Amino acid sequence: MRKLIFLFVLMFVFSCKEYIDKPKNLVSKDKMSEILADLAVNDQATFMFPNTNLESGTRFVLKTHQVKPDDFVASFKYYVVEQKMNDIADEAQKLVLKKDPKADQFVKDKIKKNLNPPNVSK
Repeated sequence: MRKLIFLFVLMFVFSCKEYIDKPKNLVSKDKMSEILADLAVNDQATFMFPNTNLESGTRFVLKTHQVKPDDFVASFKYYVVEQKMNDIADEAQKLVLKKDPKADQFVKDKIKKNLNPPNVSK
């Protein structure tokens, strides 16, 4: 009986523990979604202009939003571990579609062509 009580107490203690500490300079969810939207546009620009440098574009986006790369990475990890990244990514997608309404129709056409999208889970 003691072992069972000890096991429940131990499970309770570990269930209350956070997996990752909140970063000191946490980027807000709204700013994070704006950065992700700009990074997506930057990523697509490298396909249109193959001689461009993706890294310099990423630095420009972070500098524009006045976010240090270390703060962005720490915030990104925090939101992934806390399972909040899906909401942020959805908001970023809405921002991209708001900036370019033609992209919305392009995405819908791609979904119609490929009714069974590939499973990307590991």
